Amino acid sequence: MARRRPVIVAVRLTPDESADWRAKAKAAGVPLSALIRRAMAHTRTWTAPAAEVERERTRQVSRIGNNLNQIAKWANTHKGAVEAVEVIGHLIAVKRALAALARFERPDRDAP
Repeated sequence: MARRRPVIVAVRLTPDESADWRAKAKAAGVPLSALIRRAMAHTRTWTAPAAEVERERTRQVSRIGNNLNQIAKWANTHKGAVEAVEVIGHLIAVKRALAALARFERPDRDAP
């Protein structure tokens, strides 16, 4: 037996948005309300602290990207004198930085 859902939530849409949502529901073979419930069940929100973690992660990735660009520029400039051991050492440092960055808490869970 289907669960009774007595609460109605109103959403304002343009006619195009409404047509698009209805077409998606039809393609999925479900009523529009079921499609919206499914979509909301899969929507994740970020708390302010999680957003700050993501901003810091973005800053760190940018710094790592800058370091990679510097290594690539150096390697391209000094093609004849490139010491493979030195370049590998820098790449290992980048790999370690990425591993440390991966340990940050992921903000992909719903807020409590």
